[in-house]
Amino acid sequence: MIFATAYFPPIEFFYHAIKSDKITMEACENFTKQTYRNRCAIYAANGKLDLSVALQKCRRNHLPLKDVKISYDVPWHKVHAKAITSAYNKSPFFMYYQPELDVFFNKEYLWLFDFNMEIMQVCFKLLKCSPEIVVSETFVAEYLGEDDFRESIHPKHSSDINFPKYTQVFDYKFGFIPNLSIMDLLFNRGPDALQYLKSI
Repeated sequence: MIFATAYFPPIEFFYHAIKSDKITMEACENFTKQTYRNRCAIYAANGKLDLSVALQKCRRNHLPLKDVKISYDVPWHKVHAKAITSAYNKSPFFMYYQPELDVFFNKEYLWLFDFNMEIMQVCFKLLKCSPEIVVSETFVAEYLGEDDFRESIHPKHSSDINFPKYTQVFDYKFGFIPNLSIMDLLFNRGPDALQYLKSI
């Protein structure tokens, strides 16, 4: 399986990834805007909320992903930390997992790919799942005989997966919202998160 990098990936990412002992992360593509590569979605008090990592501007039209740098000219990381706390501080497992994730908002990272890789590894750790993760060394436009999720897992594509409902903090206001960031599942289901993914 091969995946595009993602900022606190959606549940769909982990639904696929836990099925394999080995996954590949695409590191050699050109960066694509308006994707999960630098954004995630959480369930806030006013419904679904997208959070985007600020990136340094580049004049090149086609910027390799490995060259994409994070910008801290605006304090997006503090905004994200506050939004996540506001959204999930009443969830059953927020206090249990929040210290593990807090590091990503209290430290400045340079490279988006490295930042996302660390996040993904911590998320697998919290799920108690440990596939081997390898990084692509060359770009291949199309893989034959492999599951390629680089473009199919996308915020503008509706997933065809039927995600079972689970209790969310604000579901009494807007109902169940599926396929949010893995944070939503961890904070609401805790140690049962992996079993939830396997049950889909």
